[in-house]
Amino acid sequence: MVVPRPRPGILEIAPYVGGRAELEDGRPVVKLSANESALGPSPKAVEAYREAAQHLHRYPDGGCRRLRQAIGRRLNLDPERIVCGAGSDELIGLLVRAYVGPGEEVLMSRYGFLMYRIAALAAGAYPVLAPECDLKADVSALLAHVTSRTRICFIANPNNPTGSYLRGDELEALRRGLPDDVLLVVDAAYAEFVDAEDYSDGLDLARRHDNVVVTRTFSKLHGLAALRLGWLYAAPPVVDVLARIRNPFNVGTPAQAAGIAAIEDVAHQERARRHNLLWRPWLARQLEGLGLRVYPSVANFLLVAFPEEPGRDAAAAAAALERHGLIPRRMEEYGLPDCLRITVGLEADNRRLVEVLSGFLEREGRG
Repeated sequence: MVVPRPRPGILEIAPYVGGRAELEDGRPVVKLSANESALGPSPKAVEAYREAAQHLHRYPDGGCRRLRQAIGRRLNLDPERIVCGAGSDELIGLLVRAYVGPGEEVLMSRYGFLMYRIAALAAGAYPVLAPECDLKADVSALLAHVTSRTRICFIANPNNPTGSYLRGDELEALRRGLPDDVLLVVDAAYAEFVDAEDYSDGLDLARRHDNVVVTRTFSKLHGLAALRLGWLYAAPPVVDVLARIRNPFNVGTPAQAAGIAAIEDVAHQERARRHNLLWRPWLARQLEGLGLRVYPSVANFLLVAFPEEPGRDAAAAAAALERHGLIPRRMEEYGLPDCLRITVGLEADNRRLVEVLSGFLEREGRG
């Protein structure tokens, strides 16, 4: 049977699979697989969402004017240089569509976010993966992989799934080493969780350089993952290009309303930050105390390596956690089969996780 054939590269894409959210038996679970906010959304954002439901028969503001202004006020940014989208995933896809053609290259770090590769293949381009150094992006390696066909370099800062980050000077060195016609896209989805003094979210670079774009999201700190809301900051020429290809009503009214309320609720943001700053290091110390390797993280999750021993490996640990209603993220699709990525949860969730893993490792250690 003859069937329509998709463009070259499409069938090479392994569909993105999000963090598992439920178990087959339907038991209540603690979802620690998707790096969602432990505290959930601002109550003010929930109320704004409900109020917006009264106007579902109207098209949304296609330019997200009020939302862009709210973001600009909060972060001291020019609203005219902000583009909003249905999650930062949509914006990543738009950038690739706009600047990368078939046969060209999209550069990324070896363990970078999977959506970069998917967006490149969907455009008929080649994803180029530069090696990392101990699960951290290597600026020298990235620059060594730049060719005349390179069009975009993606860098997640902090990185998902590793939790590592580039210092501000390293990010500047990466930009400086790239040709001027290569777009540097800094994916700063987890920026709000970082407390390292030498960190840069890339916004200062984007203010000063036309070939730097920063993407952000409302899915993490702000707890609005269900609404699919993101934004980017870029030079006017990039904003103009994206305006020509994005869908005219790509962000719904309820998402815009909730986003405005969330970005203005600074107190809720600080509560979420403080919670993470307390429980991320606590969780890391407890897991290290069990003899596990915990990679340094500045985000709201930890990448944890398990022994490569049958019965004690990451797959067995994930199964043990799921038997107790705790769902971590398996890492095979990232090429890290010996690891689990674990979101920082509520206090009770974190303590329960450590308790279950302690019992699992002790039991399996007795063999």
